[in-house]
Amino acid sequence: MIEITYYGHSAFLVKVGDKSIIFDPFISPNEKASQIDVSSIKADYVLISHGHEDHVADAEAITKASDAMLVSNYEVAVWFAEKGVEKYHPMNHGGSKKFDFGKVKYVNAIHSSTLPDGTPGGNPGGFVIQHEEGCFYYAGDTALTYDMKLIAEEFKVDFAFMPIGDNFTMGIEDAIKAADFVGTKKIIGMHYDTFPYIEINFEEAKKAASKAGKELILLNIGESIKI
Repeated sequence: MIEITYYGHSAFLVKVGDKSIIFDPFISPNEKASQIDVSSIKADYVLISHGHEDHVADAEAITKASDAMLVSNYEVAVWFAEKGVEKYHPMNHGGSKKFDFGKVKYVNAIHSSTLPDGTPGGNPGGFVIQHEEGCFYYAGDTALTYDMKLIAEEFKVDFAFMPIGDNFTMGIEDAIKAADFVGTKKIIGMHYDTFPYIEINFEEAKKAASKAGKELILLNIGESIKI
């Protein structure tokens, strides 16, 4: 069983064993997460799917304050290294790496990636995390893609973090198909409601998922669950 805490947008802290991993921390600039004290967040790893501001805003601060390891694609990792992040691990598509909490594979995503100062952020991606108790998929910002079927061929995915806000990423209909592709019935929604462009109807999204035989989990900001 792992513990998941939601910090808004696409930011989640996942506790795997005795290690804490935060994904795409965009918290302090997010008005809807104003109750979250970023300085209180401690992580052993910071995983970044791509370079957009709404996924990296608090990564430097959390990484330095926690003496955490930042993991991302090569371009994003090196950009943070140039900002003084001392512990970082660059990856690229199709590559895997064993860490002390489990094994990480960096997989394809269809999106764009430019860092806040305009530096190209390489190609965006997602992460498949294998750990002692199971496996989960963090999709990052992406469209629906047939590459997701390859994940089901290699991994038994217990649940998946998937964008559902539409407009810039998949909407709920494509996220449901993506869940089929990766072989899971449990979707944790992300990248929705933060901005007007990606506002959703919660009840309609949950009904669509339920009708398709999926469980859609929409957490409140600051809420924790165990899976």
